Amino acid sequence: MDRLHAMQVFAAVARGGGFAAAARQLGMSPPAVTRAVAALEEHIGTRLLSRTTRNVALTEAGHRYLVDVERILQEMEDAEAAAQGQHASPRGLLTITAPVMFGRLYIAPILLDFLDQHPDVTGRLLLLDRVTNLLEEGMDLALRIGHLGDSSMAAIRVGSVRSVVCASPDYLRRHGVPQHPADLARHRLIVATSSLGSQEWRFGDDDRLAVRIHPSLTCNSNAAVVQAVEQGWGVSRLLSYQVGPSVTAGRIRLVLESFERKPLPVHLVHLEGRRASAKVRAFIDYAAARLREDPVVNPRTAAATA
Repeated sequence: MDRLHAMQVFAAVARGGGFAAAARQLGMSPPAVTRAVAALEEHIGTRLLSRTTRNVALTEAGHRYLVDVERILQEMEDAEAAAQGQHASPRGLLTITAPVMFGRLYIAPILLDFLDQHPDVTGRLLLLDRVTNLLEEGMDLALRIGHLGDSSMAAIRVGSVRSVVCASPDYLRRHGVPQHPADLARHRLIVATSSLGSQEWRFGDDDRLAVRIHPSLTCNSNAAVVQAVEQGWGVSRLLSYQVGPSVTAGRIRLVLESFERKPLPVHLVHLEGRRASAKVRAFIDYAAARLREDPVVNPRTAAATA
């Protein structure tokens, strides 16, 4: 048995939550992963994983062993990286994921400028409106909007965004400006399909004020919703970054701002427990500075310069 390889396989199973996920990550067959973990357990003389038909969980001994295994693997990676000079300067493939519209408006321009400054780095940007598993999908870091649950990732907060109600100035001239959320019942509403899980919009810091909505148009593209709002078709509720450029240009106006919910945090996240490579550390530093300077992503910037 190659004990080091078996430890790597065990760590991948523990991090990924299953044999299939570890097999995909390591490019192995599921039976080979199972055999490697079984051989390691036999060598140690204790069960590290509790297996059921539904899931795989660490035993108490497995939890203790994983801590030591990850430390050993980390030290090995650090030693190899130091010998190869990987921590000296940014180089290699940098893979980033972000929500579609946020990535297009903010992350893509930052990544292009970063790549211009670091010719030894190549970029891969995956824009998805879903939460990705960085480990399983081979991502270096992600831009996440919303409150983060407990995880093994390191998070760097770069700003916040708000859920805003908006319409075009022309629409508001023709139909009036809503003064209270209840006034929305008299307006034509445009809703993104991501909001269809709820048939009401909640307002206020405590979310107690709820308004039943009856959309006149639903759409699976936030960009198309923004376009419909700009054209004066109706009122919508979007995240502030999605309409930021339109608000700045005067094509969209925010309403009901005094009834808004608490802002949602924006974080750059990456895997914890590994020493970040130079490319990851350099991009995080560069992107965090740029995002924190943006008045849409970081409203405190706008307040400080007002």
